[in-house]
Amino acid sequence: MRITLAFFLVVSAASAADQNWGVYGADAGGTRYSPLKQITRENVVKLRVAWTYHTGALEPKTDLNEKAAFEATPILVEDLLYLSTPFNQVIALDPANGAARWTYDPKVDRSFDYSEVSSRGVAAWKDSKAIDGAPCKLRIFEGTIDARLIGLDGKTGAPCRDFGTGGTVDLTRGVVYGPEFRGNYQVTSAPTIVGDLVIIGSSIGDNGAVDMPRGVVRGYDARTGALRWTWDPIPWAEKQQVRTGAANAWSTLAADPAQDLVFIPTGSASPDYYGGTRPGDNKWANSVVALKASSGAFVWGFQVVHHDLWDYDVASQPTLVDFRGHPAVAVTTKMGNVFVLDRTTGKPLHEVMERAVPSSDIPGEDASATQPTPLWRAMVPQKLNASDAWGDTAEARQLCQQKIESLRNEGLFTPPSVRGTISFPGNIGGVNWGSAAWDPVRNLLLANTNRVAAIAKLLPREEMQAAMDHRNETETAWGGEFARQRGTPFGMHREWLVAPNGQPCNAPPWGAVVAFDLSTGKLRWESPLGYQGDGWPAGSISFGGPMATVGGLIFTAAAHDPHLHVFDTDTGKEIWTADLPASAQSTPMTYGWNGKQYIVICAGGHGKMKSKMGDSVLAFALE
Repeated sequence: MRITLAFFLVVSAASAADQNWGVYGADAGGTRYSPLKQITRENVVKLRVAWTYHTGALEPKTDLNEKAAFEATPILVEDLLYLSTPFNQVIALDPANGAARWTYDPKVDRSFDYSEVSSRGVAAWKDSKAIDGAPCKLRIFEGTIDARLIGLDGKTGAPCRDFGTGGTVDLTRGVVYGPEFRGNYQVTSAPTIVGDLVIIGSSIGDNGAVDMPRGVVRGYDARTGALRWTWDPIPWAEKQQVRTGAANAWSTLAADPAQDLVFIPTGSASPDYYGGTRPGDNKWANSVVALKASSGAFVWGFQVVHHDLWDYDVASQPTLVDFRGHPAVAVTTKMGNVFVLDRTTGKPLHEVMERAVPSSDIPGEDASATQPTPLWRAMVPQKLNASDAWGDTAEARQLCQQKIESLRNEGLFTPPSVRGTISFPGNIGGVNWGSAAWDPVRNLLLANTNRVAAIAKLLPREEMQAAMDHRNETETAWGGEFARQRGTPFGMHREWLVAPNGQPCNAPPWGAVVAFDLSTGKLRWESPLGYQGDGWPAGSISFGGPMATVGGLIFTAAAHDPHLHVFDTDTGKEIWTADLPASAQSTPMTYGWNGKQYIVICAGGHGKMKSKMGDSVLAFALE
């Protein structure tokens, strides 16, 4: 087993045994890796629930609960665990027994229809200039689904009155925000702290119109809430007659504080599926961009999709790794492609070519002629032919084959069409916001992957309303989604390529954990993750990510089934599962406390995914 310099750096950074996992993603570089080794392959079967906490977040019951997703990963800072709920309550728990020390409720208006109802976590900052015991010396920051940045006293949960206005910054200022966009401009991921700055992006429901809010990234003073800098990913849009919006960073940012760098994953410019109003490559949408954390100055950018027409956002947090002796940034994508970039220049450290891709047949749409393609293995399959059609019966297989034959389908990056176009993998990935974990001992990127095909159909404006009126006659078992794409000639409908019984038309597994070997550019192994339905083949779509430990274990939930799964990092074999009270569309974390290692998972389900709902935070430890 090769032990790298990076391994020793990771271990030394987290070796204060009882004070680890203080940042969402384990560290600023998003490695989701722990050096704690009390739990091993040999004793993991002895894990038992040590404590459970119920957030109560789904009370009172409202229609919004149907969208709620408990996606949080707690952090341990000093002597408390901090987490957030789908409705942005912040909770501080005792790490020994899970008892609540304090709770804070920002009173999000639950009568309003938000695009997303989720909060993946919070961030912590310690004021080096404040005296010990001063209020808000330790601050907890969260962004909310109603577009606020809130600073709380880490010891009491009280708002920090010197931050913004009474503890709150209004994030709608400066983003071309009108009342029609309320509920479509949000924050769903944890802020990122570098130095004395809180850096934050936004989540935008970007298929509604061309002129969605600006997807700016901003740095705020952690003491005062004053705006220190703003970075616009698509400044060229200001020159358009109607300004394209979005290209926002809705996932988690990564940082290299020692180099004063923050790494921004961006989504597509609005709207996703028609780009005639945003000609060109659309830089720096669908990219990873490095900025000076202290000033917001642009350092470099690398675009993973030119002129996106498939909702192929960079959904993953960039992962800081060591690659063949180079400090690097690994980028996992919805397409399943993996890019590894030099951390200081953004240049690929492996071979990437601009590969020719199909052209659009839509008037006014000038799709990119090429797309950047790594010349090593993708994490997921990227081609689905009619001969590949799958079904658990001959009838289902034939129906799937007929569906595939009826749609435009020329491989990855086939543009959307009026006929209907297959995208495989679909817009949920590949790798989604669950991101990758990096095991520096084995030099592996570990990720939960989805393998389900989507269908995107452009609807001429005059046909849009009629199609919406008949939606119940055309929807599949997995449902579908209309988007008006106001300001373009086309609305859009997207759905999943599934048989009448709801099973996808491509062969299982429909979700898998994979180990991508950074030494060889190949998959070391892939293993089905959970199950989508009772009696279905193994392998479920997932929302949430894996956590890796030095002991060679991968912990993940995230699938449709209500279980925590543990895999052997070396072989991919699933070696243990634990029942959960609800599905866990989240990423686990681990910490040491009073000589004992705990594994913590938020199990509350996902309304849109229709998985089992709940409000539990569970900690496991050896019996």
